[in-house]
Amino acid sequence: MSADKSTSWSYAEDLPAEDEVLLHARERSFELGVTPIGPGVGAVLTVLAAASKAQTAVEIGTGAGVSGVCILRGLGPQAVLTTIDVDVEHLKAAREAFHEAGSPANRTRTISGRAGDVLPRLTDGAYDLVFIDADKPNYPSYVEQAIRLLKSGGLLVVNDALDKDRVANPAAREATTAVLRQIGKSIRDDDRLASAMLPTGDGLLIAVKK
Repeated sequence: MSADKSTSWSYAEDLPAEDEVLLHARERSFELGVTPIGPGVGAVLTVLAAASKAQTAVEIGTGAGVSGVCILRGLGPQAVLTTIDVDVEHLKAAREAFHEAGSPANRTRTISGRAGDVLPRLTDGAYDLVFIDADKPNYPSYVEQAIRLLKSGGLLVVNDALDKDRVANPAAREATTAVLRQIGKSIRDDDRLASAMLPTGDGLLIAVKK
């Protein structure tokens, strides 16, 4: 990356202004040892949720609520976010963030459990947006479940899709890199989807279900 390109990326990442709600959620994330999405990814999530006019969204990997708040801010007033995490402390922190954001309790559904166990219980074709930000080895199964869950025209968003710039490097052979590289190719080649890779954050892979 050229110096100018790197500077432009940093500028774009830092451009979104975050309020006290998101800053508090970030503090909780660090206390829990969770790496939250950056401001750039958060802003994109809000825009995607708003532009898609999503009424139902699923988040795989709650963290401490940073991404959930960003998604909720793009959703309509009657829309519902379902967020899944295996760690009850993460879910508790997220509920605090949602409350501070002024989101009514009936707009969020927090589910404790392994996503691999929870996702099969959700209804086929019932969701407008699915955001994946969880354990990388299970991304392939999460993506397949997400495609099943999405309505026609629904959005799939995969976080950390460039794996710290390793996905683009053929010499990088780390296990997570191989998984994410394959995910990128499989989504690109899937006739059910139209996709694009954004360099936002650590890579944001987005796809629309046809």
